[in-house]
Amino acid sequence: MLAAPQLQAFNPPRRTLMGPGPSDVYPEVLAAQSKPTIGHLDPLFVGMMDELKSLIQYAFQTQNEMTLAVSAPGSAGMETCFVNLVEPGETVIVCRNGVFGERMRQNVERVGATAVVVDNEWGEPVSVDAVAKALASHPEAKFLAFVHAETSTGALSDAQSLCALAKQHDCLSIVDAVTSLGGVELRVDDWGIDAIYAGSQKCLSCVPGLSPVSFSPAAVEKLKARKTPVQSWFLDQTLVMGYWSGEGKRSYHHTAPVNALYALHESLRLLAEEGLEQAWQRHQQMHLLLRQGLEKLGLQFVVNEGDRLPQLNAVYIPDGVNDAAVRQQLLQKYNLEIGAGLGALAGKAWRIGLMGYGARRENVALCLRALEEQLA
Repeated sequence: MLAAPQLQAFNPPRRTLMGPGPSDVYPEVLAAQSKPTIGHLDPLFVGMMDELKSLIQYAFQTQNEMTLAVSAPGSAGMETCFVNLVEPGETVIVCRNGVFGERMRQNVERVGATAVVVDNEWGEPVSVDAVAKALASHPEAKFLAFVHAETSTGALSDAQSLCALAKQHDCLSIVDAVTSLGGVELRVDDWGIDAIYAGSQKCLSCVPGLSPVSFSPAAVEKLKARKTPVQSWFLDQTLVMGYWSGEGKRSYHHTAPVNALYALHESLRLLAEEGLEQAWQRHQQMHLLLRQGLEKLGLQFVVNEGDRLPQLNAVYIPDGVNDAAVRQQLLQKYNLEIGAGLGALAGKAWRIGLMGYGARRENVALCLRALEEQLA
């Protein structure tokens, strides 16, 4: 018999998280997660789920009945949209301007569908004109998939125009809003978005591990009309619907992450209390403050000003500066985390997050002071 490991309780330090996620978590959200666990079919918990659904609808600005939180992180939200809607042999226009557009392409191919890729340079938004040409060239396409806020570069794409194009070509839109939800303008119903997914750990400042998703009536119709079973049992929304909707008794599907859903409920309640437009404005104000300080330090942004995400600021690392060494010093000396570059930007850029509870003046001041000292 193996001997029991003799270990102390894990006590993490209090960091300031200014990377690409997770973000700083609201104290109220951490407190909510520590509340007593009750059963996932308890009538009180079911009532909380109804409230949570209405809060997600508010954050997405949608009246979609099929709106819920997937019991897994944003990557599972992405897979939820693709495996439920896309069937083998169908064609999907996939926009790729960073790491997460490429992940969309991989999801399309894993379900046996064909991905027609529209590429843009890293740091650029998705080109509306290039997408229009791709849709015109592929009348067989059933879907248009793109990332609203590309976390790997800090580029913001024009979701409203892209979804309007999809509608013109009788395509359903699949939108990645993992980094945009709560941080920049996002209006699911007004913009005609059909399927959308996000993450709990970015601008919602909740604990990681949950993915809010929403499907339009047209997307639900497509799901119900499938000729083949959904590839994933766990993510099959025809099975999950009975747990997240309906009056009174809910059907059992899986044991929901009860305490994590308490946390998401509280983070979305705080967002509603602040107001969506006020939250969008706060992120922009803190971005402008950070931008001013970064430019004084001589740092250059990866993304052109009009296309930047306020909540994810990618800047080029100055020549001669050791990427890993600076980030390590920030962590050790200041308990401050910023993000490394991904993919084509690995070793070339830092990604500085201003997300949710982290979009505060004191965080901006700490980051600028720490960077100034290290770069000196």
